Amino acid sequence: MPGVVIVGAQWGDEGKGKATDVLGSRVDYVVKFNGGNNAGHTVVIGDQKFALHLLPSGILTPGVTPVIGNGVVVDLSVLMGELDALIERGVDPSKLLISNAAHVIAPYARTLDQVTERFLGKRKIGTTGRGIGPAYADKINRLGIRIGDLFDEAVLRDKVEGSLVAKNHMLVKIYNRRAIEVDEVVDELLSYRERLAPMVADTSLLLNQALDAGKNVLFEGGQATMLDVDHGTYPFVTSSNATAGGACTGSGVGPTKIDSVIGIVKAYTTRVGEGPFPTELTDKWGELLRDVGHEFGTTTGRPRRCGWYDAVIARYATRVNGLTDFVLTKLDVLTGIDEIPVCVAYDVHGKRFEELPQDQADFAAAVPIYETFPGWTEDISGATTFDELPQNAQDYVVALEEISGCRISAIGVGPARDEILVRHDLLHARGE
Repeated sequence: MPGVVIVGAQWGDEGKGKATDVLGSRVDYVVKFNGGNNAGHTVVIGDQKFALHLLPSGILTPGVTPVIGNGVVVDLSVLMGELDALIERGVDPSKLLISNAAHVIAPYARTLDQVTERFLGKRKIGTTGRGIGPAYADKINRLGIRIGDLFDEAVLRDKVEGSLVAKNHMLVKIYNRRAIEVDEVVDELLSYRERLAPMVADTSLLLNQALDAGKNVLFEGGQATMLDVDHGTYPFVTSSNATAGGACTGSGVGPTKIDSVIGIVKAYTTRVGEGPFPTELTDKWGELLRDVGHEFGTTTGRPRRCGWYDAVIARYATRVNGLTDFVLTKLDVLTGIDEIPVCVAYDVHGKRFEELPQDQADFAAAVPIYETFPGWTEDISGATTFDELPQNAQDYVVALEEISGCRISAIGVGPARDEILVRHDLLHARGE
């Protein structure tokens, strides 16, 4: 039975949570494999809207076991706050499992994230200030604290002491901030230990056993392809691997266990934070997409930068993720636009680029080359099959499919949980 990866195919906020939730009733496990609480999923169930940041969106589906994998960095205060908020709204989160090898975002990571970003000035990355980058830096520098460390106070204290030696020098001598006490960090982290204990497991072993037993496992990526630390618009990226390969390293499941990779892509493009964005619109069309699409960050509330669909990026996402399917979201937002531009290539200093330029200076200088497609005025939110869409909407989807290099298997026609139509089954074995 399938191991399925879902990843964002643009700069994030494409609607991964909704796609995960649509599949949720047919899967046994939903695994978050990268990132932390620096991204968010919004899931609409009936008249209720749930904004999730650290938790896998599968936590909202009865019968599904949600898993936070080893590739995630965990802010324990945020985790407990999200669990409490779900309990208050009648959701039972007791099946949540967390890898003992996942790293913890220590309080000093948040402090360093915020002060270093401010000191970068015009070179700022546009981080959320939630300590994600410093936590991953500690992980790579082998100074990180893992979930399992909380259950041995001597080990935890030793790791905190070792990590704070250099960090306190930086805070005091460079950033003119107070030193952080070892005891305050240790005490805070230990305060979560009792509640955390029942959730901690060897999730790599569990997930491999589940797949071997024929269970369906869905791997849910945070952020998106263009924010991947290796394959995104570096340095304006996140600190983890948000592409499909991260599902393996971030969960402890080998690539031969993955059957399909689903890319989530909007019918237009958005981005939050700094960095190049070739199709960005700063005119009335950008405002229209932002207002109609409610394009404000789930986690930060920041207004998203908006632009037309970029097929160059879609082709790139298809290639680096090995996509088998696209889910096209927010098609309804384009309703009422007479002519819809689509970026099919870039002009970079007079040279045409059909594929993404690897030189970041070239990408920053890219001017979109557009083709336009006729729009539609009919309300599509009630469509349940592809044939029920207006002809121009069908033609737009088919055109995007052809120029993006991957079949479009499902289409979001509204914000609600059930406002999505399926052209091809998203839960399929390899090669189907």
